Amino acid sequence: MNEARRSLITAANLHLRIGETTILHDVGLDISAGEILTLIGPNGAGKTTLVRVLLGLLKPDSGEIRRKEGLSVGYLPQSFEVDHSLPLTVRRLLRLTQKPSPGEMEESLEEVGAGDLLDHPVQSLSGGERQRVLLARALLRDPELLVLDEPIQNVDVNGQSELYRLIAKIRDVRGCGVILISHDLHLVMAFTDQVVCLNRHICCTGHPEAVSKNPEYLALFGKHAAESLAVYTHKHDHVHGPEGEILPSEPEEARHHHGGA
Repeated sequence: MNEARRSLITAANLHLRIGETTILHDVGLDISAGEILTLIGPNGAGKTTLVRVLLGLLKPDSGEIRRKEGLSVGYLPQSFEVDHSLPLTVRRLLRLTQKPSPGEMEESLEEVGAGDLLDHPVQSLSGGERQRVLLARALLRDPELLVLDEPIQNVDVNGQSELYRLIAKIRDVRGCGVILISHDLHLVMAFTDQVVCLNRHICCTGHPEAVSKNPEYLALFGKHAAESLAVYTHKHDHVHGPEGEILPSEPEEARHHHGGA
């Protein structure tokens, strides 16, 4: 199998109820090395819950999950609160749960464009700087899979596309898989390979341009949102090779899902 298409996580027929509420119904997906997969959907659609299930942090009521043996995961959470009364430098933050060497910390920060922040107080960082530092922290694990939950929260408009571009570059250089959770449909479409539209079940899935024209997507987000996305859509008539090189592929139709994943 091509290294770039090595499956990292495959899930099928996932069901989860919490109390009387169905959170996930018959959900399935596959994330491969070298691929950026974006989960989109309205608030309460089950996106973060699905990721927790995929990573083994939450057990589904039924369904099957296969993970690559020994899969290493780097995680950027949706929120990261810092007690402003406690001094915390970037250096200390990077060493809270790991013991990287000074050189490893510097390399990781350089990779995300934050090489000059090592001794800065975390509390003094802008939203974009903080997200880059947290991304550097996730990369210290040398992950095969990066999971980024709303990565552009609190990032200004100019920094949002830069951050997505950085994520795509990291995928290209490292060959890792990436799962993005995002509400930022306009920007994320230009940097993702596969979109999974979730609303407790999978409404549709496929390449971004195809999904943006799918009736199920239009029902969730409206025609105006889809038309706006056309400006940002990346042309997905290719796949990425092990070193980030562009390889041709056949165009793909968005797949509908009716009562199944």
